[in-house]
Parts: sequence; C-alpha cells; structure tokens
Amino acid sequence: MENFSFETINGKLQICVSPEHKFGTDAFLLSDFAQVKRKDRCVDLGTGCGIIPLLWFREMEDAPQVAYGVDIQPQAIRQMKQTVEACSLQERLIPVEGDLKDLSPVLPADSFTLVTCNPPYKASNTGILNEADAHTIARHEILCNIDDVCRAAARLLKFGGRLCICQRPERLLDTLEAMRKNKVEPKRLRFVQKKGDTAPWLFLVEGKKGSAPYMKVEAPFLIQQKDSDENSDELRRVYRLI
Repeated sequence: MENFSFETINGKLQICVSPEHKFGTDAFLLSDFAQVKRKDRCVDLGTGCGIIPLLWFREMEDAPQVAYGVDIQPQAIRQMKQTVEACSLQERLIPVEGDLKDLSPVLPADSFTLVTCNPPYKASNTGILNEADAHTIARHEILCNIDDVCRAAARLLKFGGRLCICQRPERLLDTLEAMRKNKVEPKRLRFVQKKGDTAPWLFLVEGKKGSAPYMKVEAPFLIQQKDSDENSDELRRVYRLI
C-alpha cells in the first residue's frame, strides 16, 4: 500500500506527498524565480509530486493558462493526479507520465513559453547506486542528465521561450554549457546563500531560446536574516508568509 498523505500549501491548496516524492525549499525558490505570467503555457520536467507547477496556482488570477507536470515515475504521477483532484485543477494542471527524452507523442514542439526543471543534482558516476530507487532517480543522473533536460526544453519552447533550472553550484558549468549547446542562451543567474557571508548552496538560472548572448547576475538570495537564524523577508515572501 502506498504511503501517501496530504500537506496544505498556504491554507489553500492540498498536495499529495510520500517518502519517495516530497518537496523542499528549492522547489519554492525555482517556482518563484520562474516569474510565471498569466499567458504562459508551462511544462515542469521531472515534476515529482508536482509542487513547482502547483505553486503557480496559489492565486488563480495570476496563474498560467496551463501547466503540465512530466515525470517518468508512475508513483509520482499518481500523486500528482490526486493533487489535481483535491485542488480541482483539472484542465489547468495536467500530469504527464513520460520520458523527457521522448515527449513528442504527448507534448508538441515549439508550443510552450516556459519550461522548468529541478533536475538530479549529482552526476551518475558518484558512487554505487540503486537505479530502481526513487530517491536515487531524483538525486542522480540515472534516467536523464542536464543535456537531456536542455534538449527537451529546447524542443518544447517557442522562440523566445524561457527555461528555468535550479542546481548545485558545482554543476554550474555543466548547466550553462548544456543550455548554450541546445540554443537556450543563459540570461539570468542568481545564487542562493544561507547568509551573505556563506558560500552558495544552490543557483537559479534562466535561459531564453534563440536569444543573443548576455547574462545578468542578480544579487544573491539570502535564506536567513543577517543577525539571526530566522527566515529572511525574501524567503518569507516566497513562502507567502508576508
């Protein structure tokens, strides 16, 4: 029997989670960084429980036209379907079970304005792995790598469409190279730090399909207040606590 439970997001939305497919702060950061617009048609690759696209529907008047959540793992899609039903988001938030390396049968090319991905953070050659384990698939490049993600996004995006990714700092060059290789030009980069005097533990990057080279590096996102361990005002904004 599957160990599913529901968590409440901002007192409005219900999301189905499990030990295999849950979410953390990085999902909130990427969802916010993507700056979704009402006219957007979106795809979230490797969606897991579907948290990233679900967050775009916290305020329906600001929500995108439609958002697809793609995952190769059947359990993740079963969870997302329960979330969609619980939140009455049929026709707006659509789970898709499929391999991002071959989405042509289910999602048309050159049709979307925004693609997001919170990809596996670790390369496949980092130790002994259980390739059937959901935790391993989420954390290691077992079923896809960053080049696969960028290639899939480039196929899905319209000209000028945006790809937003979060990743660990040690994978920065891999990510930027994969984006540029697939004609998605890096345009905006932001590092995430615990405090102003600590090293980044995450970065957020946005690329645009077919854009000219020029990348803006934004001020870092600070997780905590300068003089305490309390959440920063910006993180509280992302969590919709202020």
